Amino acid sequence: MTKIFDVGRELATGIGDRADAWRFIRGFAAGWQAPLTDDDGCPASDLDAAEARLGLRLPTALREAYRLFGRREDLTANQDVLLSPDRLHLDGEVLVFRVENQAVVHWGVPVAELEEPDPPVVVRASLADPSAERWEPWLDRFSLACVEIVLSESLFVSEDLGDNRGIDDGESDLLERHYTRLPLPDYPTSQTTVPAIRWFAGRDVIIRDDQRTWMWVRARTCEALATVRTELPGDWIMTDTDEPN
Repeated sequence: MTKIFDVGRELATGIGDRADAWRFIRGFAAGWQAPLTDDDGCPASDLDAAEARLGLRLPTALREAYRLFGRREDLTANQDVLLSPDRLHLDGEVLVFRVENQAVVHWGVPVAELEEPDPPVVVRASLADPSAERWEPWLDRFSLACVEIVLSESLFVSEDLGDNRGIDDGESDLLERHYTRLPLPDYPTSQTTVPAIRWFAGRDVIIRDDQRTWMWVRARTCEALATVRTELPGDWIMTDTDEPN
């Protein structure tokens, strides 16, 4: 029998370094999607070509991530898009590697930090007033950002195994009672507003709490998704209108 990949247990001690991040992503892919293969990574030659085109050296963590799963769109491009090596580009003093699905949010690594093996990631959202736009801190390590990307993109991989709805006043306490808070750092959404994003896990399920206003659920089984809807009753978007919550 295949061992179930328990997200809560695997993240119980957090992500200590790049090796932890890549180990988690391998396990998550195998347990919740499909195992990574040698064909899922970008060739080193593509990354070398990107360096030559951009005239800079890519951070070690970025190269390792792309070599591991850079071509796995089910892990990186269901909602927002991890750019392929030939689409990596500079925006001022930031190397952009990810773009929101409507191109109104960008994620990148400051050029000044590219020599760091596992540099911090910044985010910038398009605003009505362009003069107010600025790069803001997102997560302090690229490898940790990759864990977030894989978890977040998994929320959109299957309509049958995912759902979402608004969070009413007081429901955050209900979420905290039923599910285990994952030891990932609080971090902002693309709009960099407070409160920040939090992650929770239960048996065969992960939940992203966006600023205490909206929750996104991804289950490993239909039974696990049904349990979430029962424990957290409400107006779930993907539930048939004639199906009781």
